[in-house]
Amino acid sequence: MRLKGRVALLTGAAGGIGRSIALRLAGEGADLALLDITDAVNETAEIIKGQGGKAMTVLADVADARQAREAVAEVNDALGPVSCLVNNAALTANIAPIDRMADEQWERELAVNLSGPFNLTRAVLPRMVEQKWGRIVNISSLAGRGGLHRQAGYSASKAGLLGLTRNVTLEYAAHGITCNAVLPGLIETPVVATHLPQLIMDYTMSLTPARRPGKPDEVAALVAFLCSDDAAYINGAEIDIDGGARLCQVVLGSTREVEARLASIHVAHPGAAN
Repeated sequence: MRLKGRVALLTGAAGGIGRSIALRLAGEGADLALLDITDAVNETAEIIKGQGGKAMTVLADVADARQAREAVAEVNDALGPVSCLVNNAALTANIAPIDRMADEQWERELAVNLSGPFNLTRAVLPRMVEQKWGRIVNISSLAGRGGLHRQAGYSASKAGLLGLTRNVTLEYAAHGITCNAVLPGLIETPVVATHLPQLIMDYTMSLTPARRPGKPDEVAALVAFLCSDDAAYINGAEIDIDGGARLCQVVLGSTREVEARLASIHVAHPGAAN
């Protein structure tokens, strides 16, 4: 129960990695405030309550600075000052070549994925400074370093999140506050399991030393550690959780492009794809 007595605010907790993080933090003893834009987050809260934990939900758009401030104020009043913030909410479905990416899609992705964490971080910092203790964990991505084919908005926003992480550390570490970034590789969420083409999965796993996708629970375990006293001297870190994929520089494309790439590998090096 490393987080007993702590109040954790988590965004994007309706499912996937976010739900796993919520359940793990609750299991570690934290009181949870689950922020999302959809009321599907209520299901996560009910699961936590059913397991004997404490959870509340707040519906808000993290991209709206006013809504972010009001959400934090609501949590402070209901549960007490936020001591752990996990910025997990993100858009991932804006897929287009740069020269065909619509202005509103680009702007919305950066607003949610980068301005959202900034809005919430800014809102929780004053009380963390008062307490002289705080934990902020930003869920970035390997795409923040290496890019992601036809997802310039996602890659740019996740790269920006790394810059925000560093600055929070530089400015607030002396107040007992840590801010770290977690960079997942391919994680087998329900969406990935049901919608990612098998060819893309197979190709990605062929270039991942672990030869398997990550599990949401594995990301959750890392986040819980970073929120605990055990991680007090880890600050401004960028921690990969990718099965070693970064070492092989996985670059995904469309199914057609992956098929062509695999065909060229097979022609040049017969049997290399096995």
